[in-house]
Amino acid sequence: MTVREEGTLMEFLLQALSGTSRTRVKELLGRGQVLVDDVITTRFDAPLHPGQTVRIAKQGNRNPLRSPYVKIVYEDAHLLVVEKAAGIRTNTLPGEPHNSLKRILDDYGSRAHPRFAVHTVHRLDRVTSGLLLFAKTRDVQQAFVRNWRTLVTDRRYVALVEGRMEQDTGSVQSWLSENKMFVSYSSDQPNGGLFALTHYRTLQRGEDRSLVELKLETGRKNQIRVHMHDLGHPVCGDLKYGATSNPVGRVCLHACKLQFVHPVTRRELTFQTPLPSEFRIN
Repeated sequence: MTVREEGTLMEFLLQALSGTSRTRVKELLGRGQVLVDDVITTRFDAPLHPGQTVRIAKQGNRNPLRSPYVKIVYEDAHLLVVEKAAGIRTNTLPGEPHNSLKRILDDYGSRAHPRFAVHTVHRLDRVTSGLLLFAKTRDVQQAFVRNWRTLVTDRRYVALVEGRMEQDTGSVQSWLSENKMFVSYSSDQPNGGLFALTHYRTLQRGEDRSLVELKLETGRKNQIRVHMHDLGHPVCGDLKYGATSNPVGRVCLHACKLQFVHPVTRRELTFQTPLPSEFRIN
């Protein structure tokens, strides 16, 4: 089936599969039976463009990934976009027996290709949830490493922070360093640190908490957590960086948007996830 006009995958399938319910369409998506340009696509809100082709496979993915820690959002021959749960590391530390996203994804891929291994493109803190990108080949990983600022066009987070934000929008910049206890800290002078710039926008204010969207210009370790502490509004649950409360039993930071130019197909891809329900301000 060829796409004739802009729209979402759900809209297209409901029209193309006349009489099929939304529930049935979601079942097809969930089983990996829907392919866009021969790539398994599970997101019902995936954008479609004229000229793309959509195909319904007779059988779904025989080796679906089932894990409480990670969900595959997009996969093709070159890369994986996943949604990470809070509480698991991106990579396994040397000598550490615990799970990591890389270990889970390596196992997933090795079911079809015994020597398969993913390559980490960027990381999220163990306590942070949200969107992450992995490469299936070293060449694709290195393409991102060499051209990160030109390929990755938008990265955004949402955070539930302590207190009422004073400003609707603003930016925080500083130089970040790390002490011997692996705690990052800010300086208004270079002092050997790495320059970090974070833009923020207040989405909602409550009596003692605020919901904030954050856009990164740089991707330093613990950048958002340190910068929100600098503003006097630490991320809820982030006791390491100044929070005084832990209302939902986790650090309330979520990578909600990832937009990049595919280094092989050159198509711009955008992925977004819903706001975690526990972040909502009543």
